[in-house]
Amino acid sequence: MLGLVLFQNSLQIHIFKDYFKLHALKYGSIRNLKKELLSDNHFILNKFNFEYQKEDGNWEPQMREAYDHGNGAAILLYNKEKKSVIMTRQFRFPTYINENPSGMMIEVPAGLLDGDNPHACIIKEVLEETGYQIEKAEKIYEAYMTPGSVTEKLYFFVGEYNDKMKVGEGGGVDGETENIEVLEFSFDESLKMVKSGEISDAKTIMLLQYAQINNLI
Repeated sequence: MLGLVLFQNSLQIHIFKDYFKLHALKYGSIRNLKKELLSDNHFILNKFNFEYQKEDGNWEPQMREAYDHGNGAAILLYNKEKKSVIMTRQFRFPTYINENPSGMMIEVPAGLLDGDNPHACIIKEVLEETGYQIEKAEKIYEAYMTPGSVTEKLYFFVGEYNDKMKVGEGGGVDGETENIEVLEFSFDESLKMVKSGEISDAKTIMLLQYAQINNLI
């Protein structure tokens, strides 16, 4: 009886493998990819024309625009003893023109890689934005934030901080017009701010929820 069950399970596995092999050949491939630069004023906006293979195996002409400003990293700074987190507040123009009257956003420290590896990037960004010189940053996952239109992949970190790590004022790099305000909230307060809408930044919500789910604080 056991041998029959094992045989049936093995047969099912092979059937699924064969199905996905066949499916992979007929679904999700592209060909005749052509790229046209639309703008490189600050970052890069490209237009792509290509043929996309549908599930039935037929090819369909498609056009997409993709905005490329590089990959980035973000971190939740937390203190277990104080049960607190460090946030930043700064003006985000795109939100100002989309139903955010002040344009101000409360966020975790984050920044573009600019040629650095994700870990080195986030250590540097924390110092520049918050003035904290952290010792460790643990990568927890990575995610595409706006896969329908932006190429960016974001690397997510968590890291502990304490008052002794405060070595500067933060506020961002001179000349980059960031004007960052450094904030410290209790963890419970930050979760309430998500619920109230005071915190509406996706990466920040994701990191706070990670901390809550995993009893980090």
